[in-house]
Amino acid sequence: MKKLLIPVIMILSLMFAACAEKPRQAAKTAGQGPVAVKTVVVAPVVWPEQYQAVGTVQARTGAVISAKVMGYVQSVNVRAGDIVRRGQSLVELDSRDLDAAYRRAAAVLSEAKSAAPEVESAIAAARANMELAEVTFRRMKDLFEKKSISNQEFDEVSTRLKAAQAGHQMALSRREQLQSKIVQAEEAVKGADIVRGYARIAAPFNARVTEKRVNPGDLTAPGAPLLTLEREGGYRLEASVEESRISQIQAGHRVSVVLDALDRTVESRVSEIVPSVDPASRAYIVKIDLPATAQLRSGMFGRAIFLMGSRQTLTVPAGAVTERGQLQSVMVADEGIARNRLVTLGGTSGDQRQVLSGLNAGEKVIYPVPAGLVDGAKVEVRP
Repeated sequence: MKKLLIPVIMILSLMFAACAEKPRQAAKTAGQGPVAVKTVVVAPVVWPEQYQAVGTVQARTGAVISAKVMGYVQSVNVRAGDIVRRGQSLVELDSRDLDAAYRRAAAVLSEAKSAAPEVESAIAAARANMELAEVTFRRMKDLFEKKSISNQEFDEVSTRLKAAQAGHQMALSRREQLQSKIVQAEEAVKGADIVRGYARIAAPFNARVTEKRVNPGDLTAPGAPLLTLEREGGYRLEASVEESRISQIQAGHRVSVVLDALDRTVESRVSEIVPSVDPASRAYIVKIDLPATAQLRSGMFGRAIFLMGSRQTLTVPAGAVTERGQLQSVMVADEGIARNRLVTLGGTSGDQRQVLSGLNAGEKVIYPVPAGLVDGAKVEVRP
C-alpha cells in the first residue's frame, strides 16, 4: 500500500508545482513595465486568385533511336547522360553482309558498263551495213527503172535493205536496254550504299542521351529501341488541369512554374492545350514551354500557378506568424495586452500571408514580435 502511495504523491506534487508556475509567470510579467511593440493594422487588400496544377517536365523534342536493319551490335559509343552532336556516331553494327551486298551491286554495274563498247561497235557495224544497202538499193533501182535488171534481182536488193535497217534498229534497241540496265545497276548500288550506311547509327540532332538499352554483341531488330535522346535546352511542363478550370486558361496565358528540385520559380506562358480529356483523371493536359534552365531534366516535378483574377482578403506579414506543428498564430495588441490568436492562413504573395480566419479588419498585429513576448503581457504600441 505504501509503495502505491509514493508515486501518487509524486504526481500530485508535480501537478501543484505546474499550477503554481503560471501565477508566478503572470506575477513576474505584471511586475515589469509594458513591452514596446510595433503593430500592423489588418486591412482588406486586393489578393491575386491563383490555381495550382501539378505536372511533369518533358523534353519538347526527343527521339527513340532504333536500327533499320537486323545485325549484331559491334560497338556502342555513348553512355546515358552523354551530350552528343548532330551526326555523331552512336552505335555501330556488323556490316559485313551489307558490304557484300554493296560489292555485288557494284559488280553488276561494272559488268553493264563494260558491255557498252561492244554495243556501240555493233551499232556502228549495223549502220555501215545499212548505208551500203541503201546505196546498193538506189543503184539497183535506177537499173530496174531502165529495165536493166529483173524483178527478182530488185526484190533481193530491197530485202537486203530492209534487213540492214532492222539490224541497225535492233542494235539501237540493245543500247537502250543496256542504258536501262546501267541505270538500274546504279540505283542498286545507291540503295546498297544507303543500307550499308544503316550500320552506323548517328545522332539526328544535338541532344543528351537519357537512356541506353543496347550493349555490344546484342542482335538488333528493325524498330527495336536502342537509345533515347532529348534535345538540350528545350523542355516544357505538362500539367493536369481540372476540366472545370480549363475554360479560364488559354494558349498564351501567363503562368509561374515552381521547380521544387531546383528551388526555382520561372515565368512562362501556355504553349498548347491538348483538346482531349483524360477519362481517368477528368483533366486536360496543358503544355507550358520552359526557358533554358541549368540542371533541368525531364521527369522532374513542377507546379504551374495560374492567375485567375483577384479578390479582397486580409493579410499579415509572414514574419508575424508563429508556427507550432500544425498550429499557426499571431500576436495582437488588444487594449494594451498581447493576445495570442490562432489563425488559418492561405497562400503567400511576396512577404504577405493570406488570412482565411481568426482575424478581423482593424485589429492590430504585433510585428515584429519581440523575443520572449507571451500571451497576456502588457504592451505599449509605438509608431
